[in-house]
Amino acid sequence: MDWMAWTWPTAVFFMVIAALLITFTVLAIRYPETPRVGILRIETTRGDRLFITLLGSAFINLAWLGLVPGPQWGALFVCALYAVAVFRWV
Repeated sequence: MDWMAWTWPTAVFFMVIAALLITFTVLAIRYPETPRVGILRIETTRGDRLFITLLGSAFINLAWLGLVPGPQWGALFVCALYAVAVFRWV
């Protein structure tokens, strides 16, 4: 990791994203799905909901950094709740 001057948290972040993409690819192959319509009134698949979750989590973390003086672990908890809500209702 020295060649890119990455820290371990950065490397873990990208490894988790890669693992999520691989997991969702395997799920899509093994268990094909039909799109569903949620509260956004658009058809979404698991991959769409993952993308919405990742995008929203990025904004939650940025807002947390700018507005909350507490540790970033709180944002992780909020993001987990957000992910559950997206996969349940979107």
